[in-house]
Amino acid sequence: MAGLDRVRFLMNFCISFSLALYFHSGEREEKCIIEDVPSDTLVIGNYKVQRWDIHKQDFLESAPGLGMFVTVTTPAAEVLLSKLYGPQGTFSFTSYLSGEHVICLQSNSTRFVAFAGSQLEREEKFRKTSEETNSNILWWAIVQTLILISIGIWQIKSLRDFFISKKLV
Repeated sequence: MAGLDRVRFLMNFCISFSLALYFHSGEREEKCIIEDVPSDTLVIGNYKVQRWDIHKQDFLESAPGLGMFVTVTTPAAEVLLSKLYGPQGTFSFTSYLSGEHVICLQSNSTRFVAFAGSQLEREEKFRKTSEETNSNILWWAIVQTLILISIGIWQIKSLRDFFISKKLV
């Protein structure tokens, strides 16, 4: 029975220190969590940013460029963490003061970023077209150079033959 009590204690201990949150946030809307954290405690947060599709009534995968800006402030109002992360990830910090830490999460989404996937596709097509055009221009310049060199060599040979036939050389 002592082994079972130990397992229960460990499970209660682990569960009591974990916290899960789920919230909706609008474009550029900041959501803050105030958490009383003991000193010298490692705090780890996992998040995932997803767009809500009104037509499909479902969450969509994040568009490229969509991310989460995380700011952590200590009880002394010092910024402990301020960083932009990707659409899914983990942030962590270690508290050096005990007290209420403010953890603020803000999506960097705007209407521009929400449609960035299609814009990036257009930019990629434009880049490919530009690279193909530049490659074609390079080959055309090489062909023109070879034609000019060939004409120059032909003119020199023709003039030499002319001068030899007229016995000027």
